[in-house]
Amino acid sequence: MMSLVVFICLAQLLSFAQARSPPLPPVRDPNCDDPDVEQAALAAVQYVNSNHRHGYKYALNQIDKVRVYQRRPAGEVYLMEIDLLETTCHVLDPTPLENCTVRQVTEHAVEGDCDVSVLKLDNQFMVSNAKCESSPDSAEDVRKVCPNCPLLAPLNDTKVLHAVDAALAAFNAQNHTNYFKLLEISRAQLAPLQSSVYVEFVVVPTDCAPKDVADPAACNLVADQYGFCKSTLTEKVGGEDVAASCVVFGTVSVVPGPQPDGAGPTVGPTAAGPPVAAGPAVVVRPAVVLAKPILTHLPHHDLRHSIVGVGSIESASGEHGPAPGPGPVMTGPGPAVPAIPLCPGRVRYFKV
Repeated sequence: MMSLVVFICLAQLLSFAQARSPPLPPVRDPNCDDPDVEQAALAAVQYVNSNHRHGYKYALNQIDKVRVYQRRPAGEVYLMEIDLLETTCHVLDPTPLENCTVRQVTEHAVEGDCDVSVLKLDNQFMVSNAKCESSPDSAEDVRKVCPNCPLLAPLNDTKVLHAVDAALAAFNAQNHTNYFKLLEISRAQLAPLQSSVYVEFVVVPTDCAPKDVADPAACNLVADQYGFCKSTLTEKVGGEDVAASCVVFGTVSVVPGPQPDGAGPTVGPTAAGPPVAAGPAVVVRPAVVLAKPILTHLPHHDLRHSIVGVGSIESASGEHGPAPGPGPVMTGPGPAVPAIPLCPGRVRYFKV
């Protein structure tokens, strides 16, 4: 009898505690194209481009999924899946993202996929977690659109390395104040029909003059300055032709010449890039300037290996870990919300 009384008392206490506890916060599944959702996605894109160390800036292409949780004591958390597309602007290029061109399918486009957590507090959006990866479009899809277009090649391919060495040597042979070193091979495409190799790479000026360089290892890199180069090496009977040009950003004194997309058939001198006032400029950080150039066996710089800073939603092994810094405090999923087919959102450019 006593046990029954104790059981009844405990049940009443539990019911009372549950009645006094606040209800679980609701969950929202908004339209992927809602203005607030797009603002959260754009904050995530800005975060990715600010923390991406190699390769190119990415632009938002589509919002795949979104779920919004209330956060205690204030704010909302947007859990999102977004698709990005690679642009032609290198991450070190100060050009604002809105002025960067998305790379087309015929250029062998690269797509990025990100899972992000974005906190909205006082109408401000802050990324608390991000996990991204990227991959080029399939060769089959490119061939459907452009059968003879050159495809991406591994950045450590021997033909690619030779093309970059030849272009950099020709570049340094011009009338420059500074001797330049290779920082990164950013992109490479092989065109077998034309027997040519197209490369894009990043160089850094040193404190050495080209004519005085006896040992390149003794030259020190100039901080916060770099050049972005494009070059085509074409094999021909009895030798090869190298057409190259670079845009140098910073205060390095250079001789004006054709831009990277110019029609000049021979190696041209560089053009000094004018300072860009609009938008935050991303500068070379100490972690980027290495003694040896960045090489990879992949045909691009994968976001999986490049995003640093705020921790990801999941670790690489798939285990959940605590969010660093001022990460959001999740308060539970709450009552189930009926699924409404409002996602994925609109495609801004094209699907890869």
